[in-house]
Amino acid sequence: MKITSIKADLLAKMFLAGAKNLEAKKEWINELNVFPVPDGDTGTNMSMTIMSAAKAVSELEEPTMDKLAKAISSGSLRGARGNSGVILSQLFRGFCKVIKEYDELDVVILSEAVQKAVETAYKAVMKPKEGTILTVAKGGANKAEELSTKTDDVVEFVSGVIEEAEYVLSKTPDMLPVLKQAGVVDSGGQGLVQVLKGAFDALTGKEIDYTIESNEVSKSSEGKVAEQPQEVEIKFGYCTEFIIMLNNPISDKEEKAYKSYLESIGDSIVVVADDEIVKTHVHTNDPGLAIQKALTFGALSRIKIDNMREEHQEKLLKEANKVAEQQPKEESKMEHKEVGFIAVSIGDGINEILKALGTDYIIEGGQTMNPSTDDVLNAIEKVNADTIYVLPNNKNIIMAANQAASLCEDKDIVVIPTKTIPQGITALVNYVVGASAEENKENMMSEIENVKTGQVTYAVRDTEIDGKEIKQNDFMGIGDKSILSVGQDLEATTLEMVDEMVDEDSAIVSIYIGADAKEEDADKISAKIQEKYADLEVEVNNGGQPIYYYIISVE
Repeated sequence: MKITSIKADLLAKMFLAGAKNLEAKKEWINELNVFPVPDGDTGTNMSMTIMSAAKAVSELEEPTMDKLAKAISSGSLRGARGNSGVILSQLFRGFCKVIKEYDELDVVILSEAVQKAVETAYKAVMKPKEGTILTVAKGGANKAEELSTKTDDVVEFVSGVIEEAEYVLSKTPDMLPVLKQAGVVDSGGQGLVQVLKGAFDALTGKEIDYTIESNEVSKSSEGKVAEQPQEVEIKFGYCTEFIIMLNNPISDKEEKAYKSYLESIGDSIVVVADDEIVKTHVHTNDPGLAIQKALTFGALSRIKIDNMREEHQEKLLKEANKVAEQQPKEESKMEHKEVGFIAVSIGDGINEILKALGTDYIIEGGQTMNPSTDDVLNAIEKVNADTIYVLPNNKNIIMAANQAASLCEDKDIVVIPTKTIPQGITALVNYVVGASAEENKENMMSEIENVKTGQVTYAVRDTEIDGKEIKQNDFMGIGDKSILSVGQDLEATTLEMVDEMVDEDSAIVSIYIGADAKEEDADKISAKIQEKYADLEVEVNNGGQPIYYYIISVE
């Protein structure tokens, strides 16, 4: 099949197919995260970015190239989440700058559009790093330029670009040692390849469901109308997890039969086997059946059964109460002020700390769900101030915040590039009333450089990083740039991490307790730090953050 040009209707289908393919592969892409943390989110961020644009595209009844370009560019720009999502939106933005001028696209125009896409994305990144989505995009663009002089067949052209992008992706571990050490390719680059593959399927006539559904709800603790939580039918009520300590190694045939049995009694099946153990996860209405079957292979360990229907009801009640609390706030308009503050947060306790320090608007999301450019723009709209300081409090949100600032025309937006919650708290503490925005920015940025942050969580897979061998479910203490400690004891791992952070200039250690940690355990850790470092001031705060047992700062 030979195609020499693409019209707007076919390009719209290609874009939707690319979006759907990325959406389908997002969890797999999440698992390519270098650090084996439970919140690897590249796939989610890229998927939510492109699905924002896909929704806009799906609403076009008779797309022209100009309308299509606007829908893709604007939709992805405002929906951009995380660094990978922002870069993806910039690739689309550059691509659309070229295609909007034409009614049909041939290989020459497509090549020009791809070159512009890469140029725009590189300009958007302050310090471009090779071995990332940018490198994969550049490799594909270089191939596009070469192919545009050799063929007029769009199918051959796109196929060649994808083949080259996949080749460059396979080489990303050679460009970034941390990828090679973790045994993964770049997750953002993999996401881009999946978009291209989905688009190619539509180009070649593969049967695809182009329906785009959106149930995205932005979250904030101030000023937003929250969507009422909806009751959903839970087909299988019990989330069942356990580890089988095998009597004998399980064969491929036995493993396949075991999976088939689990599929017959439930869904959400995960079975990971090696010579000694089999980790099992299944949603079922009869956990006993899964357990009985597992016992035929060996003894069971770490059995965990949760009633999802009960948990769902509790969640609905909690969310309904939260919505009710928010409703009156929507009606009251914030008084005008000269200076306002917006901060991204990740837990109820941290929310309260940020508000006490003068934050006007909290964007909930942070590490486990990066807010979009549009979320930041909505927050800016709600804060009735001439100058607004935005604290992203996560390195993966800074680009989205900067993108929002560039789109705001009626207020002076100052983004302080805080990479962690403790940096955000320090920035607020060091704001000086009466100083100019530029003076405050300089002062706040100087002070956050003195903050070291460590975060304690658990590993979701086996790997080796920073010279440390990590096993699934190990505790990890993650510093600003590397993994500082690994172990099977939460307290010992946390104290080892603190030891790596403290130096002769340290004065204060602040501990923020996560949702899954206990206050008494945090107090024990605090006492041991105080005992070892008598000159340090140690304070303990309720953070309420998910995923991370403790967030600890050393200043």
